[in-house]
Amino acid sequence: MTGYIYLVQMDIPASLEREFNRIYDTQHVPNILKAPGVRGCRRYKLVSADVPGVARYAAVYEIDSPDIPESAGWKEWSEKGDWPGKIRPHTTNRSHIIFQQLG
Repeated sequence: MTGYIYLVQMDIPASLEREFNRIYDTQHVPNILKAPGVRGCRRYKLVSADVPGVARYAAVYEIDSPDIPESAGWKEWSEKGDWPGKIRPHTTNRSHIIFQQLG
């Protein structure tokens, strides 16, 4: 149990959806998992929401502390592969939220 999750949500244009998922699954997540303090990641696609404007995609990262997403290791690994040049510039409606586990 890590104690924290980092929830990242975003949208991508439909024309890039296949490439977005391929790069996220085969490059971005494996790279981020190499950053110190990152324990795991699961990805999700929105099925329903009771409020408007919720991003369609979510990634839930298990992290050791709330400062991991701003760490040098996270930043280094997030800049590798096709993610920063081919995908990140096309993402919209992004949110980054950190939760601490209770109990």
